[in-house]
Amino acid sequence: MFGLIQMVRFASAFCTIYTSLGCLGLLCGQEAIFSGPQLNEPIVPFQVRSLAELDAGKKVDYVTQANGKPLLLIFVHDLNRQSISLVRNLTAYSTKRMRDGLETGVVLLQDDANEAEKNFQRMKHAFSADTATGVSLEGREGPGSYGLNRLVTLTILICKEDKVVANYTLVQPSLQVDLPKIVKSITELIGGAVPPLEELIGKDAIRAMQTDRKDKAPDLSGVMRSLIQKTATEEKVIQVAAQIEKQMEVNEAVRKEIYRIATAVTSGGKLTDYGTPKAQEFLTKWAKESLEKSGAQPRSDKVPKE
Repeated sequence: MFGLIQMVRFASAFCTIYTSLGCLGLLCGQEAIFSGPQLNEPIVPFQVRSLAELDAGKKVDYVTQANGKPLLLIFVHDLNRQSISLVRNLTAYSTKRMRDGLETGVVLLQDDANEAEKNFQRMKHAFSADTATGVSLEGREGPGSYGLNRLVTLTILICKEDKVVANYTLVQPSLQVDLPKIVKSITELIGGAVPPLEELIGKDAIRAMQTDRKDKAPDLSGVMRSLIQKTATEEKVIQVAAQIEKQMEVNEAVRKEIYRIATAVTSGGKLTDYGTPKAQEFLTKWAKESLEKSGAQPRSDKVPKE
């Protein structure tokens, strides 16, 4: 009943809250989530299959092409509304700084490179037309030596002289929070002032985001995907659920949305389709709490399916 689109929307749901509340480290049992080379670590050449019109289908190497010049590398682990929005706005800025010597390369990561290319073709109108974009030839893991984390949404590296000067590992990209920080790192490297957010994304986009915050439930992501994976260990499920419950305690909007989701899953008669028995225990528990505390009404259109 629920297809891949619904799962992606829901899975794309469980992370914004964690990013905004600074809980990503707690989620993984460490102080921070890491992906890719860290500060001052080297980057090495790697090839992608170009999706750009001028050299479509050819193998290109963004690191070698940059030849030590300032380089913005954007690894897209998950194509969704938030990641596309941030990549589009960030590359719109970075292409303007080409005259100042900044190179940019966007790398799509997916197990099936051909499927990734098809997805890009459907969505390319949402990307900056002048940005070098390619698909990884090494699957979702990307270049082996880079140590990319497939559980995040974006890994953004700012480099110079083949070394990382800034790393942004984003589980749930936020235009308001992340875009200004990344642009600031770019300006610190190549000069210039940090443009105000309304200049980076436009006044209309800011008004739309303000409306979204008023009218929509919290946008949660990646965490639920971890919770309902059929292959998740019991220890992992307990760990993820514990972090969810911590946020439910301090954020009413998160609590209501979790209750809504859990109620929708358990009332749909297909609880066993979602995750392991341990994950189902937590979903059942939250649904029961929802009834006891009169939580939000279920809406089955956002329920994921493993």
